[in-house]
Amino acid sequence: MIVPSSLAIEASSFCQLRCPSCPTTTGHTKAAIGGGFLKPEDFRALLDANPAVREVELSNYGEMFLNPALPEILAVAFSRGVATTAVNGANLNSVRPHVLEAIVRYRLRVLTCSIDGATEETYRQYRRRGSLSRVIRNIREINRWKARLNSPHPSLVWQFVIFGHNEHEIPLARRLARELSMSFRTKLSWDPGFSPIRDEDLVRRESGVGAATRAEYKAKTGADLMEGTCHQLWGRPQINWDGKLLGCCRNFWGDFGGNVFTDGLSACLNGEKMRYARDMLLGHQPPRADIPCTTCEIYQHNRIRERWLSAGDAAS
Repeated sequence: MIVPSSLAIEASSFCQLRCPSCPTTTGHTKAAIGGGFLKPEDFRALLDANPAVREVELSNYGEMFLNPALPEILAVAFSRGVATTAVNGANLNSVRPHVLEAIVRYRLRVLTCSIDGATEETYRQYRRRGSLSRVIRNIREINRWKARLNSPHPSLVWQFVIFGHNEHEIPLARRLARELSMSFRTKLSWDPGFSPIRDEDLVRRESGVGAATRAEYKAKTGADLMEGTCHQLWGRPQINWDGKLLGCCRNFWGDFGGNVFTDGLSACLNGEKMRYARDMLLGHQPPRADIPCTTCEIYQHNRIRERWLSAGDAAS
């Protein structure tokens, strides 16, 4: 029986940017995820029916700040003592002033800001339709609210996806992050076809994983860089904005049946398809066509190499 204390619920599946490699831009998310916003009444009912839930991640494939009800959603969680995070990331381009106040007032714990460049020209090569100056202005406003309300929240993270066109700006971005009281984190690109890296030695040093690409990391370690995502089926299941059970944050092509808003969280998380999927990841069952994990590159890689999760690791 899975009774998680942490969930991930997409607050908004819409995004105003057109980042070339993103499945939201390409339209690949439409079939399973669709377009919509998390409703406060659904969120409220879910938390009230599941008091074991103490933390909720709100960001994934869309831009959570586009949800007009985001302040109310944050207030609902805050009033129930449930921590909220945006670790997966937000582009922070379109945010109304009262929402910037709300994320501080209602103590969003972590906000990862996707900023892939330290100059306007470089930033816009991937974050198309975005504006670096607007993002920086919003970060400064968050810091002003943190000072005004004497709050350490949210912790701000500058996430820098490394490409060939921006790798030279990593040192400058790191300095800017420090000036803005942000931690700094690099991330290897998932799309080797878009702006391939140029200085492999530089990227190996800056990536934090000793590799210049995800393919190199896999070749060196035998592991997929993102295989920890599979643990989410136990520890932090991903729920769509409309209640559809997606299992993990990577899945945008299928679902596990049921709707947590109408059928109940426990019934969905412990339904036959989710139980079968967990057994697949543990190596106890063969792949099955109706299980989204079957077509996932991470699972396929692990299956070939028989790199199965252990029950203890998966539940941690």
